[in-house]
Amino acid sequence: MNGLLSYSGLTTKIRAMESHFLNDADFRNITELESVPEAVNYLKKFHSYEPVFDSVDENKLHRASIERMLRQSIYRDFTKIYQFSNISQRKFLDLYFKRYEVIIIKRCLNSLFDQRDLLIDLSAFENFFRKHSSLDITAMAAASTLPEFVDAMKGTDYYGTFSKLLEMEHPTLFDYEMALDLYYFRDIWRMKDKLYKGQDLKELTKAYGSKFEMLNLQWIYRSKKYYHMSSADIYALLIPVKYRITNQQITAMVEAESISALESLIDQCYYARQYKEFSPGNLESVYADIMRHILSTASRNNPYSVITLYSYLHHKEHEVDRLIIALECVRYRIAPDKAMNYIRKT
Repeated sequence: MNGLLSYSGLTTKIRAMESHFLNDADFRNITELESVPEAVNYLKKFHSYEPVFDSVDENKLHRASIERMLRQSIYRDFTKIYQFSNISQRKFLDLYFKRYEVIIIKRCLNSLFDQRDLLIDLSAFENFFRKHSSLDITAMAAASTLPEFVDAMKGTDYYGTFSKLLEMEHPTLFDYEMALDLYYFRDIWRMKDKLYKGQDLKELTKAYGSKFEMLNLQWIYRSKKYYHMSSADIYALLIPVKYRITNQQITAMVEAESISALESLIDQCYYARQYKEFSPGNLESVYADIMRHILSTASRNNPYSVITLYSYLHHKEHEVDRLIIALECVRYRIAPDKAMNYIRKT
């Protein structure tokens, strides 16, 4: 009853927003268009993207600008949901908000390592970001060296993680991004137990536990098959979470003497037993399908819970990722049937 009382208004709001998601027919229509400007003009008819593109000339938009504006629609939706949420619901959104901080930090790092100018557009939720984030984006973007960048992170939750990397002799972009991801994942896994209990905690544990373990499986498989990394280096990449896969199973996978032995172990894990399409050869594509299934099912079965917030934001971000793929297919004149295969695998 408490969930119904506290979530009824927000759930109604989210269901209304979900009704504006694009369907497969919409994506098919996009892939059949002749040019990217036509595709952008097509998006203007949708409630989620009309405010983003309505005041711009689609013929003058560059590739990066279009992607940035699509991302703006995510921030707009996040802000709408946050404004409609109560204190308890905002606790989850504050935790989820770190995802957007991580994305911005990575963009700053990529620009620093590539020695190129950085353009970050927060216009869709700049006031919100300034209020809720301790990141000094101006200082981060102005940094020309790694020590300057890390110094700009002082006073944030990320400073400790990054300051340790300065002790390495030659830290790479990969080192920084992996350390950032591991910090973020650990923080989520730890904080969910402090913020929630009961059904909310159960659903979040299933969603994040499945997500993190499937990411671990991807990293183990990729590290051994393509990069031939040592076991010690692989262990350092893994998210320290135990949900459906035991420590013994992880150890066996990391220490597997051959790729065929590793594939056999993956084929025996929980996710391979639970999902018929799960296999070593399609870990990345099936990961997206499984996460959509987990979140959609949880949101449908428990509409008056925090999982509804997570589900909406996940599906919105996934839609934008698919739109970016669709627009790239239009740009390079990929046949609609082939384009739809790419989109469905995203």
